[in-house]
Formats: sequence, C-alpha cells, structure tokens
Amino acid sequence: MSRYWSELARGLSPYVPGEQPRIADLVKLNTNENPFEPSPRVIDAIRSTAAGTLRLYPDPQSLRLREALADYHGVTPAQVFVGNGSDEVLAHAFAALLKQPEPLLYPDVTYSFYPVYCRLLGIDHETVPLDADMRICLSDYRARGGSIIIANPNAPTGIALSRAEIEQLVGNRSDVPVVIDEAYVDFGAETAVPLIHDHANLLVVQTMSKSRALAGLRVGYAIGDATLIEALVRVKDSFNSYPLGQLAEAGAVAALQDETYFQEKRSAIIANREKLTATLIRFGFEVLPSSANFVFARHPNHTGAALSAALRERAVLVRHFSGPRVSDFIRITVGSETEQGRLTEALADHLATSSRA
Repeated sequence: MSRYWSELARGLSPYVPGEQPRIADLVKLNTNENPFEPSPRVIDAIRSTAAGTLRLYPDPQSLRLREALADYHGVTPAQVFVGNGSDEVLAHAFAALLKQPEPLLYPDVTYSFYPVYCRLLGIDHETVPLDADMRICLSDYRARGGSIIIANPNAPTGIALSRAEIEQLVGNRSDVPVVIDEAYVDFGAETAVPLIHDHANLLVVQTMSKSRALAGLRVGYAIGDATLIEALVRVKDSFNSYPLGQLAEAGAVAALQDETYFQEKRSAIIANREKLTATLIRFGFEVLPSSANFVFARHPNHTGAALSAALRERAVLVRHFSGPRVSDFIRITVGSETEQGRLTEALADHLATSSRA
C-alpha cells in the first residue's frame, strides 16, 4: 500500500467486475453481455459521426439523446439524465439523492456495487434480508430508512417485482427518495417509468449495455421528476461536465430508432433463457424464476465454486459469488444457441465425470 495514498483510498474495497480472460474458444457467460450485435443502424451512425467533428467537445447536456429517450419513454427531456453507463448514473444518484441523515436501505443480496458507493461516499446504510425464497419483502422497507435503492429485476437473483408493488413502495415511502435500478428490465419485468408522473420521489435508472447490446459504448440514464434530475446534474457538473462522447450519443440514439431489431433480439434472449432454464432443471438444478438475461441456479450435489471451476476448465465462464447466502449458486448469462449448446455439453460432461468419481 503506497504511503502516498489518501485515507479515503486506503479504506476502499472496490467493486470486482466479472472476469474478462483471454482464453481460446471461450464461451463467456459471466458478465451478462448481449449475445447479439447491436442494430446495424448503430454501426452506421457511429461511422458517420466518426467521420465528422471528433475534434470538438460533445454537447455537455447530451440534448439529442435526452430528447430521444424522452420521446421513447413518454416524458420530457427535463426528466432525463444520461451518463457513462448506469454505474456512473447510480454513483451520481448515491451522492445527490441517497446520502441522507437516516440510513440507506437495500437488499442483503443485490448488486454488489451498492456497498462500494456507500463506502466511497460515506453513506450510512443497512441491508434488508431477502426472504427464504430469495425475494424482496417490501413490507420491510415501510417504517425506516432515509432512502431506498432496489434493483428490479434484482441481481444476481433475476427475480422481479411488479410495477404495482413498486408503486406501493414509493407511495408508502413518499417521504424519502427511492431509486429503482432497472438494468435488466427489458427481459421480462415491468418498468416503473410510468410511475414518475405521480411520484416525485422516484428515480428509475436504466442502461443500454444489456438489451441494446451497447456495453462497449457505456450509456446509462435516469428518468424521474425534474427536481431529482436537477440534483444529478449538479453532481455531474461538479465532476465531469462532458460525460458522453459523440460516438456513444450517436450510437444510443440510433439504437432507440430501431425498435423492430430491439424487440426481435430481446424476444430471442427471453426464448433462450427459457430453454436454458429447462436444460438446467433437467440436470437437477434449482433455478430461480428470472426476468433478466441471466439465471441464478444451484445443484444439490455440487457447490457453486466447484461448478464454476469445472466449467472454466472446459472454457465456459460463469459467475460465482462467495457471499454466505449465494455461495451455492452460479449465475449464467443467457447466450446464443451455440453458446448454450457448449454450456450444456460442459455441464453434462462434468456431471457425468463427477458421478463416476
């Protein structure tokens, strides 16, 4: 540890992203990336923009993208905030909205970046246990806490709350800001965006990395009451007033303009998820009901760590978490039919080999 580090840096435990190894013929099902390429319109838009004026700074307000998102979601541009992926948007939300005198509440099993933000920003927080079925109990959020964040669908479980349940939460807790992190909402859950018109305390965060296949561009956004958006802008302009580059903005706008392609690929991923779930159940796994582009599963006769290691030996990468309630599970990204075929072969080989041992 360097003697030049600040006390802040010394005390941090950074988020650990999914492994990005360089292994020949690797099937990569550990980081919830889209198995399909983005819309051809995205590539055309990026090429056109790259041939233009990259020597100039981008629009610091990203107005063109905010207008496109507002039109898509039925809101106004003043109700839209954009940033470098939803992680950056969430970081601004933690600073601008979730740091309150009373503790921030979030589930004990959820996106592991949340406690990292809390440590970075000095946010007092409490975790709220999921129930025995790994579901969020909204009644546990009614009587305490100065702010709330919930991933819906939750990660890594993939289990979703309904819009009616979210509405009940934000209505019962109109005294505090509520952030709903919808990184995976397009794969089967109901977005809470329509609720912002009646709930000034609600901020909804989404990403274009997953369902739009733009993880390499880093585009995320938030939708909420204009007063919440103003708070995010204040934080952004105190940190980085030019968050999105021209290529990212052009690609994101083009992705929103190709709804047919989006729906086709989204439906294909949902169909592949159901096939993957059926395959895992046939192999004896317990699979949690997923509304995301991944499944969370465990096998009664194999630990999550052993399964992850065995698959890696067969050049198939999945995600394993070491937390006390999730260590028996593996999280598997929904891949293409070819990728899932490789996963099936690897699992069948491992299960057959271990049963003979």
